[in-house]
Amino acid sequence: MARFELKLPKMGESVAEATITSWLKEVGDTIELDEAVLEIATDKVDSEVPSEVDGVLVEKFFNVDDVVQVGQVIAIIETEEEDASLSTIIKSQDAEEVSSENILQVQETISVAQETVSSISSSEERFYSPLVKNIAKEEGISQTELDSIQGTGKDGRVTKNDILDFIDSKVTSKPKEQLVHKEIIQQVKSVETPIVEKTVVISSGNDEIIEMSRMGKIIAHHMVESVQTSAHVQSFIEADVTKIWNWRNKVKDAFAKREGENLTFTPIFMEAIAKALRDFPMMNISVQGDTIIKKKNINLGMAASLADGNLIVPVIKNADQLNLVGMTKQVNDLANRARINKLKPDEIQGGTYTVTNVGTFGSIMGTPIINQPQVGILALGAIRKVPAVIETSEGDFIGIRYKMFLSHSYDHRVVNGALGGQFVKAVKDYLEAWDSNREI
Repeated sequence: MARFELKLPKMGESVAEATITSWLKEVGDTIELDEAVLEIATDKVDSEVPSEVDGVLVEKFFNVDDVVQVGQVIAIIETEEEDASLSTIIKSQDAEEVSSENILQVQETISVAQETVSSISSSEERFYSPLVKNIAKEEGISQTELDSIQGTGKDGRVTKNDILDFIDSKVTSKPKEQLVHKEIIQQVKSVETPIVEKTVVISSGNDEIIEMSRMGKIIAHHMVESVQTSAHVQSFIEADVTKIWNWRNKVKDAFAKREGENLTFTPIFMEAIAKALRDFPMMNISVQGDTIIKKKNINLGMAASLADGNLIVPVIKNADQLNLVGMTKQVNDLANRARINKLKPDEIQGGTYTVTNVGTFGSIMGTPIINQPQVGILALGAIRKVPAVIETSEGDFIGIRYKMFLSHSYDHRVVNGALGGQFVKAVKDYLEAWDSNREI
């Protein structure tokens, strides 16, 4: 019998922990490959953790509502496979007398295998399920080989059948190190659960004590962490969106009848922001230590309000490649499924820049906090009908215009005032240059 360690899988670039919401299996239950063992929740989305092996659940390390770090061992599943360790590997050397040199060679082999295991990871462009990762590790598939596999799943994701077909197509024999590799995975010790002291809250008088929700706690932690990480600075600019206001009123009914979708202002603004990011690619970056990562794709995060008052940020992938119809359908679909908690994990990952509409709540401007590890976030203020000076070739006059404020928060560690100001000015220019005769 062997003991398999079920670990919390990596859920995305910015997700470091999750809260256990329920156990679907109890100690003693039989578990099949890919069967859900427990449910977890992050500040982004709820999900299930599947088993990567067939076996019996023999031990659980966490309870419901416990917070687990990515990579921590959640449970132990006992399988039918034979267990192995360094001592059994040494004994298998054709019954020879083991010398110190033999032991050193085995230890070096294990070290190489451990490096291979730790090198397998998902990226923003390629998400790998825990099952696919486990198969890759057991079969000695390198990160480069895994990245080269043509996936047939949703959005090109590599499925179990894809990687098994790849393994079958390999003509080279399986090296001995991979056998060691497979056993080491099962020998890694679990990470001890950190002890968190709870602060006792004492109420007095008529005060009401309200405990923060799970998501509220996580969001609070991330907001504080972002402020402590990035040097926040803001630039504000006012945009005249009268042309957009009148154009939308003219086409929205025909658009809804033809496409079956409501044309809101959000996709129009998102289109302009995606264009501005293409003009200023150094706003489409992230920071990792002393390194700047310039993103190839423009993936717009769209902050959406939930019924419980919290926010979630679904991501529109390759937003600069969508026309207005496609952008509208993406925005509406993600917003609707966000409100009913039906988003998938990969739909809240990989954002490179975030947009939040504070105007929905009547605010004319805001100072939003950056969504780490991004370097910028744009707040869209409420559209207001205001008196304004209108310049014409015949002179200036006062007229009624529809205007809004754009509030740009950016990380002053890597984005200076010139770039931050030029970017938001580009968004304004795209909005004000709207073609009143545009057809969709």
